[in-house]
Amino acid sequence: MSLDQFDRAILREVQQDANLSQIELGERVNLSSAAVNRRLKNLAAEGVIQKTVAQVHAATLGYGVTVIAEVAVESERLEWLDAMKQTFLQCPQVQQCYYVAGEFDFVLIMLVRDMEHYTQLTRELFFESNNVKRFRTLVSMSTIKTGMTVPVDR
Repeated sequence: MSLDQFDRAILREVQQDANLSQIELGERVNLSSAAVNRRLKNLAAEGVIQKTVAQVHAATLGYGVTVIAEVAVESERLEWLDAMKQTFLQCPQVQQCYYVAGEFDFVLIMLVRDMEHYTQLTRELFFESNNVKRFRTLVSMSTIKTGMTVPVDR
């Protein structure tokens, strides 16, 4: 899909506040609300907008610790890797999961209540797996920036 200046302007605005009314969004990008509606539907249908969600402050729900875990696998057999991917996908504490090149095979960004909670998760995700060779843990001391905003300028 080719994105024009209006599509990019809409994407910029809705990434900052998806609760904007189509009237206000139209005012911000110089389009009618009907044109905004059409474009939003098209962007969603084409998969450019994948979903609209609320960003929740993790600490208010008891998740005060962010952990980055680097995981090295024993074997890269596809069925074993697929099983690990499914395990990571199904774990609600895993916020992001990347299959990476380099010294480790996976990088996980996880939200946990405390280190005891993380220890429990390492048992479930890493020690019970027959395919984890080793893992390394990085604990975030403070959050500087989080988000999923994609730059829309060329």
